[in-house]
Amino acid sequence: MSSKSTQNISFKKNCCILAILIITGFSHAQTKDYGQFWNEIQFNRTINAKWSAELDVAASYSSTESSSNIFQENIQRSFRGWGHYYLSPRWKLSTFIAYFNNKDVPEIGQFESPEWRYALQGIYYFHKTGYTLSTRMRMELRHLKNEDDDYENVLRYRQQIKYIKPINSKVLRSGVVYGIVSDELYFKSGTKVTGESFFDRNRLSLGGGYLFTDDIQVELTYVNEFLPRNSGNQVVNAASLTVTFNNLFKTLNKKLLHKNEDASNDD
Repeated sequence: MSSKSTQNISFKKNCCILAILIITGFSHAQTKDYGQFWNEIQFNRTINAKWSAELDVAASYSSTESSSNIFQENIQRSFRGWGHYYLSPRWKLSTFIAYFNNKDVPEIGQFESPEWRYALQGIYYFHKTGYTLSTRMRMELRHLKNEDDDYENVLRYRQQIKYIKPINSKVLRSGVVYGIVSDELYFKSGTKVTGESFFDRNRLSLGGGYLFTDDIQVELTYVNEFLPRNSGNQVVNAASLTVTFNNLFKTLNKKLLHKNEDASNDD
């Protein structure tokens, strides 16, 4: 066999190997995209000048690989109780305990995975005239069930930076519209249920909010999440709606008491 023929065969083999590597790499780099809708209701209650409590109720919906409807599956419901301590005008320290009913979450693997979650959190505020910049540090312990019905503990650290800009005022108060931009990085310990990668995800949020009163506000944001996974990367594009009530029951009690007093005076 001539040298030229040998070179041609070698060249063809190399091309075949290169093509296989490209196809294999492409298949591993395939990204799964999901559209989701997240909604949360928050109830905050002031206890005194230093302490407050909070209760969050949330639900999430998602598209699937066979349907682009963002309400196709109810993937998660959760309840979360917070305690907040205001160390100084710049520092807010918090802790929570939460229960997540993970029914069909793409991140985990789309199997039922009940979860208890505990966290310690600190927020540092850079108060400026006309806007607020903050950075949030959170350490979470996730105790959740894997596919083998065994519970695993996952440590996860989250670091966020957030910018809030009032649009029609210099401060946040009743009747003010404001814009929100935030980005958050997640890092976790490796487990079977959430994957072995140290970098968990990046979450970018853009949106705005409105304060109907000093005690009622609504936020609507677009959220983009990138989740690197061994089985294939995931990208989530979500619409997030959050409604917050501050001292709701205390305010209602005051109004009812005021009405009763007015009725008594009229009598």
